[in-house]
Amino acid sequence: MGVRSRGQRERFGAGRLLLLLLVVVSAYFAVTAAQVWWAANRDTAQSAEAIVVLGAAQYDGEPSAALEGRLDHARELFEEGVAPLIVVTGGRQEGDRFTEAAAGARYLERTGVPGTSIERETTGASSYASLAATARFLREEDFGSVVLVSDPFHNYRISAIAAEVGLDAQTSASTTSPFSGASELRQMGRETVAVSIGRAVGYRRLDDLGLRFEQLRT
Repeated sequence: MGVRSRGQRERFGAGRLLLLLLVVVSAYFAVTAAQVWWAANRDTAQSAEAIVVLGAAQYDGEPSAALEGRLDHARELFEEGVAPLIVVTGGRQEGDRFTEAAAGARYLERTGVPGTSIERETTGASSYASLAATARFLREEDFGSVVLVSDPFHNYRISAIAAEVGLDAQTSASTTSPFSGASELRQMGRETVAVSIGRAVGYRRLDDLGLRFEQLRT
């Protein structure tokens, strides 16, 4: 009887521990989701040395809807005098003739931004890689303060990555993001997972592991 009672107590204790773990993990993800949502709904743009546009899909040199929205917003910030330089980022997918950065630069020039006010970061295959490369060449020019432009759901993670690579960053998201409804909820969910893991292991480590969360082909 005593052995049976002890076994029951052990099972009960293990069950309580598992329940507590589930509550803690659920609370952590819930808080992270709230932070991602809060950041998505805030625009913190202020005067800076450069506007950095996070890359998204391009099709044979033409920006996707997601990338076009980001570029249009970056141009608006540039025309408002927020910063004198726009940095477009992003490498190429397998089989592509153009990098995301090249497509972005062409689009900006067509819409009135002088070529001398555009810099290209053409190697990044992820947000971390693009921002790390951008931070390196901006430091060479003694630049450090930036405004990051992406889609709203991306704000929290790119701010955290920027801090990790040494950029003084604010965010100002595209106001014409093609993601809405269920698509936006999926992206917010992906970002919640990415931020939850990235904060635990570091965003560089997350990138090194090959866990990518930005397959934006819209």
